[in-house]
Amino acid sequence: MRKIIALCVISIIFTEISIAQKIDNLASYRDIKSNSYFRFNYDNDFFAATDENYTQGYSFELVLPYFKTNPFNHLFFTPKSETVETRFGLAVEHIGYTPNRYELPEIQVGDRPFAAAIMLKSFIIATDIEKRSRFTSSFSLGFIGPAAFGEEMQRGIHKATGNKTPLGWGNQIKNDIVLNYEVGYEKQLINYKNLVSLQATANAKVGTLFTNGSLGLNTTIGLINSPFTSTSERNGFKIYAYANPIISVIGYDATLQGGVFNNKSPYTIASSDVERFTGQFKYGIVIKTKTLFFEYSQAIITKEYVTGSSYKWGGMKVGFTF
Repeated sequence: MRKIIALCVISIIFTEISIAQKIDNLASYRDIKSNSYFRFNYDNDFFAATDENYTQGYSFELVLPYFKTNPFNHLFFTPKSETVETRFGLAVEHIGYTPNRYELPEIQVGDRPFAAAIMLKSFIIATDIEKRSRFTSSFSLGFIGPAAFGEEMQRGIHKATGNKTPLGWGNQIKNDIVLNYEVGYEKQLINYKNLVSLQATANAKVGTLFTNGSLGLNTTIGLINSPFTSTSERNGFKIYAYANPIISVIGYDATLQGGVFNNKSPYTIASSDVERFTGQFKYGIVIKTKTLFFEYSQAIITKEYVTGSSYKWGGMKVGFTF
């Protein structure tokens, strides 16, 4: 038991040197133990009492056995073993970023540019029950720039909530294509009576939106239904907290540097000013029943460019099986 506590503490200590992607539906602590489910994710810096940097993100996620016929699945590696269960899904994701003085029409030199991206993501989750591991793969296709309607989205929300009107979207990252491939691996290190678990993680992204690699840990504490067991072992009420620190090295970030193919954006962050080692720490609480999923989360990230600063946001997820 002392070893378990020590490893959980180490996981939390990683807080100051960690990073991960903004919308992450494939983490094991977000597992829904079913081959058929829908989930909605909504992030907003409003939950952290801020209004800058990663300002909003949402996704609609659907997992169905029918998606086994998705032709993009041929891009993914699936472990070959009788103890592997594979789930197939699609998601629509939208993310938006703004500088601190978003209400000003002129470029905010030294702050981040306005940027928005929208993507259709195909993904698989392959769980090796015997080895207590998960292998995930995804491919995202979409757009960054005005085609992602980030301005319309933020203007509408600010009008509805009575906040300042954002006037700087004319300076946003210009239209370009998003093509991104991602692979992830999780290995369960400890599971103590489905009350405490600890997992090691690795992730890599390559593409025109994000290119980076990361290593980390995640831990869950509470009443757990292990995500490394068969979907047939779904049971009743579960509630647990999680902590997820990760360290990453950054290769390219189009929300800061602009699109790969279109270099006509009016303002971007120079490659030399991008922080190559950045960090994120996410924590939250999950409540599950046999058919429902609820989550509330908070996240903090270290600065992503030289003149930037650390920032935070919050989010919620609601899902159900069918």
